[in-house]
Amino acid sequence: MLEADRVEKTYPNGTHALNGTTVKIARGEFVSLLGPSGCGKSTLLKMFAGLEVPSSGRIVLHDGHDAAGRASGHASMAMVFQEATLMPWARVTENVRLPLDLAGMPRVEADRRVAEALELVGLAQFARCYPRELSGGMQMRASIARALAVQPSILLMDEPFGALDEFTRNKLDSDLHELWCARGFTVVFVTHSIYEAVFLSSRVVVMAARPGRVIADVPIVAPAARDESYRVSQPFIENCRVLSEHLVRANRGER
Repeated sequence: MLEADRVEKTYPNGTHALNGTTVKIARGEFVSLLGPSGCGKSTLLKMFAGLEVPSSGRIVLHDGHDAAGRASGHASMAMVFQEATLMPWARVTENVRLPLDLAGMPRVEADRRVAEALELVGLAQFARCYPRELSGGMQMRASIARALAVQPSILLMDEPFGALDEFTRNKLDSDLHELWCARGFTVVFVTHSIYEAVFLSSRVVVMAARPGRVIADVPIVAPAARDESYRVSQPFIENCRVLSEHLVRANRGER
């Protein structure tokens, strides 16, 4: 579905963000990118979205085309950023409908998609609210609804729940996992949290400190349906232990 093939990225200021990074993501996988700050996780995600261009190597989308220069509005792809990035002057409905309006979709079809997306994220009753009237978690739900409204086959998420309290974060993780199970889209998810990565993912790609490179690709052996009992189960604890060991290596700069 997505591939980073020996990708290098050096910014004009000399920062070497990625070093020969290769990652392959199959259709329908939930892959988390895990690693210390500055290891290039977000840079790689932006390359998948077409928002950054590799200095060398290439990013390939599922249709076989190079992603360099493509906009994130590609029909099969949507991205959720660290902040909700909602328009404060617009109601939730208008925020969620924005990418559909920009694409010129007829209003009747756009409204249908918006209603469906808001229902999926549990915000149907808040469609007429303004962002300031929502909690941080609800604002992020609106951002996810905006991404879902374009009916993507690939969902890119850049640490979307990192600024939320633990209770809200766990709830949104559970809701997102249920959505992924129900919809079957491909997810690439950036996180600093071992616990979040283990709860959500089918695979976790561990990246070392700058310049970023892959040091481990860990399959998460767990039941497809995951509830709160999974968080205290032996498989969850063992997966966390394995990833913790890899992160120690990542922070040391080991290969």
